[in-house]
Amino acid sequence: MNQPQPDRSKFAPSRFKQWLQGHEVLIDLSITGLVLCSIAIFVIQTYPIAPELRVILDRINLGILVTFAIEYFLRLWAAERKWKYFFSVYSLIDLLTIVPFFVGLVDISFIRVFRWFRILRLFRFFENRSWFGRFTTNDTVIFARILLTLLAILFVYSGLIYQAEHDLNSKNFQTFLDAFYYAVVTMTTVGFGDITPISEVGRLLTVLMIFTGIALIPWQVGDLIRQLVKSANQLRVVCTSCGLATHDLDARCCKYCGAPLPIPLPNTEPGLGTNPENTNAHRRLE
Repeated sequence: MNQPQPDRSKFAPSRFKQWLQGHEVLIDLSITGLVLCSIAIFVIQTYPIAPELRVILDRINLGILVTFAIEYFLRLWAAERKWKYFFSVYSLIDLLTIVPFFVGLVDISFIRVFRWFRILRLFRFFENRSWFGRFTTNDTVIFARILLTLLAILFVYSGLIYQAEHDLNSKNFQTFLDAFYYAVVTMTTVGFGDITPISEVGRLLTVLMIFTGIALIPWQVGDLIRQLVKSANQLRVVCTSCGLATHDLDARCCKYCGAPLPIPLPNTEPGLGTNPENTNAHRRLE
């Protein structure tokens, strides 16, 4: 019985997937730079700028959008289980951010709200453990991810409320800064009352902001505090095998790959001996 031969074509999905994995760091850095650039363009375009500059920014944004669309379809093509990849979280985020690419030149105003979700693509960057393991600790990555979550929530809500209120209520929502200020004040339940929405969509978003501020932000801040406390009670020793930099104080092997850790010998200076408290104090994170 003939066995199916693997596809050895130069452009086979499996070979392209291997190429993606081999250049993962470079691709993630490039996509992150494009995301930050597109976010800056969105914010700049909420301010009064010269028509010539606006045209240039629109063309740059279109180029970024086309790049995101090409990257999305290439990843989908290279995936072994395409339906599973299609319904994965990161795939849905990528699809959400390239929705304007599918509508082309059709003037559908509500489609513009999807551009504010493009910041969510930054979460994929924090999944690259091989990159962060070399330059920072695992706890630092978690710390940065929590901060990114808070900023992403504020940014998305700011963009949505700006999109909903700017045309009808431009006196209060003139620029992105006005929308960001309103989102921060609303989600922290301060509510100065100097800026108020007048549209039904704006009021609905305000209700969602308040609920999010009450439920999600304290949870994220609590995780942030717990992570800071945890980091203060960990050992910083870089594993020579996988690069993981933080471990438990009593660890002798890496908790990720199991390799022995290059832990320094206990302090044996006169008067100190091998007191575990002195040893642990010497090994704590600074």
